[in-house]
Amino acid sequence: MRHGARIGVDVGTVRIGVARSDPSGLLATPVETVRRGRGDLDRIVEIVAEHEAIEVIVGLPTSLSGRESHAAAAAREFATRLAARLAAAIGRAPVRLVDERLTTVAAQRGLRSSGVRSRDQRSVIDQAAAVVLLQAALDGERATGRPPGRRLEDDSGIDPGEEASGGTGA
Repeated sequence: MRHGARIGVDVGTVRIGVARSDPSGLLATPVETVRRGRGDLDRIVEIVAEHEAIEVIVGLPTSLSGRESHAAAAAREFATRLAARLAAAIGRAPVRLVDERLTTVAAQRGLRSSGVRSRDQRSVIDQAAAVVLLQAALDGERATGRPPGRRLEDDSGIDPGEEASGGTGA
C-alpha cells in the first residue's frame, strides 16, 4: 500500500462530494460538498494541497453492464480539467478514474441506516458517496497491491498537463 492521503471526488451536476483518506490509506472520511460551477476546481485543488494528497480518485459512473453514459463523459471531462488545474497549481496531475457503480445507492442506504431522514440527506449524500468511492478504492489497493482504477492519462490518451487553463473553476 502506498503511503499518502488520497482525495475522493464524486462529481454531480449540481454538487461535488469530496472525501479524504488518512496518510496510511486505511480510512476515508467526508471533507465537504463543493457547489458545482465557478471556483469548484480551485476549491478541490486547495483541498488536495491542504491534505498533501498523492492522488485524486474521481468516480466514473458506468451502468451495471459496464457501459459509460453521458454522466461518465461529463465526469471524465471534469477529471481532465481538474488534472490540468492540479498540474498548473502543484506541478503534477495525480488523477485516477475509478468505477463508481452504486456508490450513491450505498451512501443512501448507509445514511438511512444511520437514521438520517431522506430530506436531510441532500446536504451530505455527495460527501457520503465520495467516502464510499474512496473507501472502495483504498480497499481495492490494499487487496491487490495495485493503485485503483486507471490513471486519467492512460485512460484518455490526454496528457492533463497540456490543458492548464479552462474549466468551470476559471
